[in-house]
Amino acid sequence: MMDISVRVEIFKEGDAYVALSPELNVSSFGETVDEAKKSLKEAVGAFIEEWESRKPIIEENLALAV
Repeated sequence: MMDISVRVEIFKEGDAYVALSPELNVSSFGETVDEAKKSLKEAVGAFIEEWESRKPIIEENLALAV
């Protein structure tokens, strides 16, 4: 597991707090700021796992495009 840093923006929307990582276009929410942060951390982890699984396909398509 690698450590990464991403910018996080948190704002209140209705009764929930929304946590957003603009660069990754990943967001999540919670009833409190801490819940929103924890939920976003899990969502970013899932995003990175999915990206890692598709990395060979992405690299192959980039090579074909050049």
